Amino acid sequence: MNAEANPSSKDHAKSSRTYQNPLIVGIVLLVAGISVGMVQYKVPTIMTNLMGMFSMTAESASWLMSIFTLVAIFTAIPSGALAQRFGAKTMMIVASCIAILGSLIGAFAQVSAVLILSRAVEGVALTVLTTCAPIIVQQNVRPENIGTSMGIWGIWGCLGSGAAAIITPTIFENLGFAGVWFIFAGVAAAAAVLVLVVIRKPPSAPVTHDGAMEKPRYRELFNRNTGLFFVAFVIYQMLLLAVLSFVPTILQLQGFDQTFSGFISTAPMLISIVSSPLFGIISDKTRRCKPLVLIGMLTMGPCTFLMYTQTGWLLWVGVIVMGCLSVGAVAMFLTAFAKLLPRPELASIGMGVLVTFQGIGQFLGTFVVQMLLGPTLENWMFAGLVLMTLGLIGTACLALCKMP
Repeated sequence: MNAEANPSSKDHAKSSRTYQNPLIVGIVLLVAGISVGMVQYKVPTIMTNLMGMFSMTAESASWLMSIFTLVAIFTAIPSGALAQRFGAKTMMIVASCIAILGSLIGAFAQVSAVLILSRAVEGVALTVLTTCAPIIVQQNVRPENIGTSMGIWGIWGCLGSGAAAIITPTIFENLGFAGVWFIFAGVAAAAAVLVLVVIRKPPSAPVTHDGAMEKPRYRELFNRNTGLFFVAFVIYQMLLLAVLSFVPTILQLQGFDQTFSGFISTAPMLISIVSSPLFGIISDKTRRCKPLVLIGMLTMGPCTFLMYTQTGWLLWVGVIVMGCLSVGAVAMFLTAFAKLLPRPELASIGMGVLVTFQGIGQFLGTFVVQMLLGPTLENWMFAGLVLMTLGLIGTACLALCKMP
């Protein structure tokens, strides 16, 4: 019996052609994420050098990083729409090209305004990539293996920032400012080639009974469940940035070494290199996401409180638990959101909306938290209590949200 006479055989053949190995997809997207993550985090370790080279104040130099958050708020939804129109794989490659363009603009910058502009361009690349990579996972990986790929993809920020922190000072010392920008542009180009060669184009979108393509609409994304999820996701991102942005300063004000305080704030991200893929595997094995995102959200608030208010062994409890459980669940938010969508065709525009809320949360994590800490950044107990309360509110939102 041939494939046309046997629909199940035909579907099986199509399925085998469509889906890719979840490990390969996760690793390729991880490499692409690391490349753009390195572009983003190449600045912090040479910030003081850049301030001297471009005659920048501390306030203006801070825009070299904060511009990324603002760009995400305004470009994530268009990124999702473009992924819907041209395909997530195509836009992933475009993201790498934009990163290269931004790096080239920065390499030839003579004044601070142009350097900040180049960072905005690089921020567009990061937004497009973080929007499109989860879409590729949803389209190219079997539903029962999505958690594994998402878990691998989820550690791109940890590895990207870590690689940049290690490599950037050495390159800067030997090849100068332009050398850093050129080399990282080359890494982004190599990642684009890898995506082009390895990632396959997914099948066309389903059509309706009359042959017309079903057009996703933004209003389909908003309902009671997704509303609760978006609130929790904003809070989660807010707490994450509150830790990364202010814990080093809080600890330094209490006598901690600059390098050691920076290590403490990033240690949860380093631990998540193991815990995030593990969460993905557990999600696939159990076919459930809600318990994992609940665990991540529930522990996020108390851990933030401990890192804001403690200096002894309780501080390390907060660091370890946050790394193992709170940050370990970061990719599970993406997996859970994919399962909340009413239909798969909403993945592209849906991820654009989700990344927009991510940008809002991260912006609040710097802007609002700074006000909570006060002008001297010493209101640690007050800020910690507020952030812990927000974490519990986010947990309640997820508990009320109906998801697998």
